[in-house]
Amino acid sequence: MKNKNSLFRLIALALLLALPGCAMLPPIEQPAAAPASDNSAVVALLETAKQDSDAGRSAAAAASLERALRIEPRNPVLWHELARVRLDEGEPAQAEQLANKSSTLAGNNNNLRADNWRLIGHARVQKGDHKGAQVAFNKAKEIESGQ
Repeated sequence: MKNKNSLFRLIALALLLALPGCAMLPPIEQPAAAPASDNSAVVALLETAKQDSDAGRSAAAAASLERALRIEPRNPVLWHELARVRLDEGEPAQAEQLANKSSTLAGNNNNLRADNWRLIGHARVQKGDHKGAQVAFNKAKEIESGQ
């Protein structure tokens, strides 16, 4: 009986600590400042992917993004969008990996790099790595402030 009460208290404490943090998660932005590509086929595939994603058709969105990446494998916006889709699908490890790939290709696009770190933070929250998530969110703030 004592163990059951201790377990209940531990779960309640974990929920109390986790819920406020979840409510304060920064949003993942969609990179939109610059055109994602000069290639009309890539732009069309990206738009189709966004529409599919908004409609909850994540598999179709991922397929469009993967086709676009076959055309432009070094396009960091496409990698970021695929990371968002994978995160929505509940694949946080893959989402983090794809966001890192996007950041590697993003060059001096600090908005995209910060968005990638926010996405990584959300992925780490999904994995239960709250300390790692905070590190990622802090990194996003550092990039945004130009540090």
